[in-house]
Amino acid sequence: MKDLVRLRSSVKESVELALNQQIQMEMISSSKYLAMAGWCDRNGLDHCAGFFYNQSEEERKHAMKFFHYLCDQGGTAYSPEIPAVSQEFDSLRSVFEGALDQEITVTDSINRIIGICRREGDYATEELLKWYVKEQMEEEYIARRCLELIDQIPADQIYYLDKKLASVTYDGNPFE
Repeated sequence: MKDLVRLRSSVKESVELALNQQIQMEMISSSKYLAMAGWCDRNGLDHCAGFFYNQSEEERKHAMKFFHYLCDQGGTAYSPEIPAVSQEFDSLRSVFEGALDQEITVTDSINRIIGICRREGDYATEELLKWYVKEQMEEEYIARRCLELIDQIPADQIYYLDKKLASVTYDGNPFE
């Protein structure tokens, strides 16, 4: 029966496994961003809290995009286990360092899955992943830019910094 189901799926087993791992990674990212939002909220950084609440929801949407893709292609998508994440941070800088580290990890994972797709000849999944490549460029840029602002704005202007960080966007898509 498993072989018959596999014949009805255009997604190779190795790609399905990698996508299920990516679903978990996206949900872990969502959980981490929610913890970052909570820390910002507890520390009176309302704008940064809003930024991270939005990031948390965005990561969940990324996971769901993969989940639905697998289901639509006849594969099996699994609801992942999410381990506990740290709720405390040393500073606003450490929050954004954690965000950048997480985004770099996600980028590396997306690139790894593209490599699997190419080995397997899975062009449909590779096409889906092109959107994620562009998304990761944006996510890493924003985290890096926020860290630059943290370094440039004096610590005694934390509420100005809070407002400024939440307004950082990415306008430079080199693909367009």
